[in-house]
Amino acid sequence: MTVHRIMGIETEYGITVPGVRIMNAMATSTRLVNAYARNNIRGRQRNPQWDYSEEAPLRDARGFDMTRSEADPSQLTDDDMGMANVILTNGARFYVDHAHPEYSSPEVTGPRAAVLWDRAGATIMHRAAQYTTTDGVDLPILLYKNNTDNKGASYGCHENYLMSRSTEFSAIVAWMTPFFISRQIFTGAGRLGIGQQTRDFKYQISQRADFFETEVGLETTFKRPIINTRDEPHCDAERFRRLHVIVGDANMSDTATYLKMGTTSLVLSMLESGFLDGMDMTPTEPVRSMYAVSHDITLQKRLPLTGGRNWTALEMQREFWNLASKYCESEYAGELDAETADVLHQWGTILDRLQDEPLECADVLDWVAKYRLMDAYRTRGELEWSSARLQAIDLQYADIRPDKGLALRLEQRGQLLRMVTDQEIEHAQFHPPTDTRAYFRGECLRRFPDEISAASWDSLIFDLPGKDTLVRVPTMEPTKGTEALVGELLASAANASELVELLGA
Repeated sequence: MTVHRIMGIETEYGITVPGVRIMNAMATSTRLVNAYARNNIRGRQRNPQWDYSEEAPLRDARGFDMTRSEADPSQLTDDDMGMANVILTNGARFYVDHAHPEYSSPEVTGPRAAVLWDRAGATIMHRAAQYTTTDGVDLPILLYKNNTDNKGASYGCHENYLMSRSTEFSAIVAWMTPFFISRQIFTGAGRLGIGQQTRDFKYQISQRADFFETEVGLETTFKRPIINTRDEPHCDAERFRRLHVIVGDANMSDTATYLKMGTTSLVLSMLESGFLDGMDMTPTEPVRSMYAVSHDITLQKRLPLTGGRNWTALEMQREFWNLASKYCESEYAGELDAETADVLHQWGTILDRLQDEPLECADVLDWVAKYRLMDAYRTRGELEWSSARLQAIDLQYADIRPDKGLALRLEQRGQLLRMVTDQEIEHAQFHPPTDTRAYFRGECLRRFPDEISAASWDSLIFDLPGKDTLVRVPTMEPTKGTEALVGELLASAANASELVELLGA
């Protein structure tokens, strides 16, 4: 395996209503999701049920289950709280998660597709906010693709990677910890402020780094761990595990998202193959190193590793890149697929550019692009870094309105590179990837919305005319349900009853 595997991105968006001093975030997020459903979704999908029957959010990859009495209420994600929830024809889920609207992308098989359906999610969010205004319902809602309100709250952009169950979890911890600590140098979204409560107005690379407090754990909203242990693969648990990554930032830059997903998948491939056996890059102070990398925009800070080594994050990433290059050469010499080759090339190029001059990477990396905007504004206005105007730029960078968001305006000027077109994004809002089970989910929702009672990542539940009981169609294999496998079947079924009969369910 190379960069290609089942993957996806879940993004919680920052939400606010200007002019409202005390906003009910849950109610506002619900209004947002419902507005999108009213204007885009027909049939029963407007009030879908999420099928929680196979979910197990308290299962821990270390081999035990936390009891429900031990769990924080925020961990009981399999409880139906009655919050707004829709499953989209592109195979994604758009719903209210705690106090934020969340878009969980459909399953895709590569980093470029991850970029595309992630951007489709941002456009869906923007349209939902527009509908709340055009529907004539009070004040406008503003949305930000960021990770903190700079008042102590952080919200996530989680990555998901399907990987072999046979890979020892201890090996995942050993190798993904140094990788996640060091990859911040190209995945960081940039933040003005140090500490969870913003105790000091200095610029740092990552939005999320200061909110991580431990090395390994099941939690996601408090005592956040660098390695999350949630063991919920949404498929055959005997064969697969899902690496649930909570340590990343929400990126506006296509390149940052592409490298985040592609490089992580490559390192996982090396782990699964045993290529890294016998080697070691263990940090001796993981959490402190997480902060240290994020707080040093010169990329010169040295981190203690076992064996008395002291490497910079750039040196650690260079070592990962060297290993990945050797791995691909040894496994796929002359036959490396184009996307994996491109990830390797762009990864190496960005490390070269960061080595030469980090601040010259503003055309591809969020943290650099935002820093350059702030520094130019600060210099012109002779401002202190604590200036409220600079704090506004920090927020405005992640505004998802095309005419207001600074990152999007940089793209419009050609100063922040794009990887996908407007036409591709428009199509991805309404259509699923064709090479995963998301195709079956999305197409069933598009063709038979009135006959679908509930859905989840690994099931569709039909409510068919003349049937006394619901019919559950499991979709436990993420690489099945593709257009190649079920496209003709779907096309030949005049209705959901015929489809279920053809499936033999």
